[in-house]
Amino acid sequence: MNSTSLKIRLIIMNFLQFAVWGAYLTSMGSYLVTVGMAENIGWFYAIQGVVSIFMPTLVGIVADRWIPAQKVLSLCHGLAGALMLAAGMYGLSTDAPAFGTLFTLYSLSVAFFMPTLALSNSVAYSALNGAGMDTVKAFPPIRVFGTVGFICAMLLTDGLGFMTNAKQLVFSGALSLVLCLYALTLPACKVNKQVEKKSLVDTLGLRAFSLFKERKMAIFFIFSMLLGVSLQITNGFANPFITSFKDIPEFANTFGANHANALISLSQVSETLCILLIPFCLRKFGIKKVMLIAMMAWVFRFGFFGAGNPGSGVWLFILSMIVYGVAFDFFNVSGSLYVDQETKPEIRSSAQGLFMMMTNGFGATIGTLSAQAIVNKCVYSLPAAEQPAGWSQAWYIFAAYALVVAILFAILFRYKHQPAKN
Repeated sequence: MNSTSLKIRLIIMNFLQFAVWGAYLTSMGSYLVTVGMAENIGWFYAIQGVVSIFMPTLVGIVADRWIPAQKVLSLCHGLAGALMLAAGMYGLSTDAPAFGTLFTLYSLSVAFFMPTLALSNSVAYSALNGAGMDTVKAFPPIRVFGTVGFICAMLLTDGLGFMTNAKQLVFSGALSLVLCLYALTLPACKVNKQVEKKSLVDTLGLRAFSLFKERKMAIFFIFSMLLGVSLQITNGFANPFITSFKDIPEFANTFGANHANALISLSQVSETLCILLIPFCLRKFGIKKVMLIAMMAWVFRFGFFGAGNPGSGVWLFILSMIVYGVAFDFFNVSGSLYVDQETKPEIRSSAQGLFMMMTNGFGATIGTLSAQAIVNKCVYSLPAAEQPAGWSQAWYIFAAYALVVAILFAILFRYKHQPAKN
C-alpha cells in the first residue's frame, strides 16, 4: 500500500472517530437542560472520565496482547453505537426521560467509546510505523481530519435542529456503527501473544504502569491528570451558558445565543489549524514549553468566557474559541505523541490507555464534578436575572485553577529539550 492511500484510509478513520463524539459532546448539556436535568450535566460528562479510569487501559491490554487493535476498535464502536442508539430512541420516546434509564444506556455506550480514542491513535501509529513514516510529521495532518469530522457533526446537529433533543444521540450511534464496519478494513496491527514466558505483569500488559518509576514520566502523567480537569468543562457547560443568554431580552435574538453549536464550532476550526503547528512546536520548543503554552491557553479560554457575551462582547467569545485550538491540541495530541516516543513498542497501546486514564479518566471526572458543583453554587442557585454574573464568576474560578497548574508545572517538570537540527 502506498503512503498516500494509507493516509487517506487513516483520515477517514479519524473523521468518523471524532464525528461520533462531535454529534453530541458540545450540545448534550442543552438537551439535558431541556428535559430538566441541568443539575446533572456534570454526571453525564463525568461518566466519560469514570470509565476512562479503567476501560482504555484494559482495552489497550487486549489490543497489545491478544486481539489486533483495529478489530478491538471495530468491536468497541459496534457496542458503543448500539447502546447510544438505544439511549437516543429512549430519549425520543418521552418528553421527560428518567435519569436512571437514560444515564445507564449513555454510560454503557461511553464505556466502550472512550477506549476508541486511544485505540484509533494506536492503529494510526502502528500503520505509519509499519510504512516507515515519521509519526511526528505524518500523524498531525491526518489527525486534523478528526477535528473536521467533529466540526461537521456539530454543525449538522445544530443545522438539523438536534441540539435540544435526543436525535443527537441517534446520530452519534449511527456514525459509530459505520466506523465499526470501516475499522475492519484498516491495516492489521501486531499483537504480542508470547505470554507464556513472561511474568504476570507482562501477561496482563501492566508494564505501562512502570513508567511511574521514572520521575519525568510520573510528573508528566500527574500533570496530564491536573490539566485533564479542564478538558470537559467547556464541552459540558459552554453550550448551556451561551444558550442561557436567550432569556435576556438584550441578547435573545443574537446569533450566538440561538446557535451556540455554530459559535462553538470555531473552537474546532482553530483546532484544525493548531494541529498542523504541533510538529514544528515540538521540535522547536520541546514538550515542556508546548504543555505550558496549552495550560496558559486554558487560562484565556475560561477567562474570555467570563468576560464575554453574545452581543457587544461576542469578540471575547470568538477569542475564547481561537485559543481553544492551542489549549486542546498542544496538550492532547502533543501528549499522545510524547507518550508514543517515550515508550517501547510492546507497551504502546497500554501506555496510550494510561495517558487516557489520567486525562479523560481521573482528570475529567474530577473536573466535571467539581465544575458542576461550582456552576450549581454560582449559577443555578441564583434567580435567572442574576445568573449571567454567576456564570462569569464560575469561568474566572476555572481560569484561576488553570493558572495555578501552569505555574506548578513550570517549576516541577524538568525536561531538557534538544532542538532538531535542520
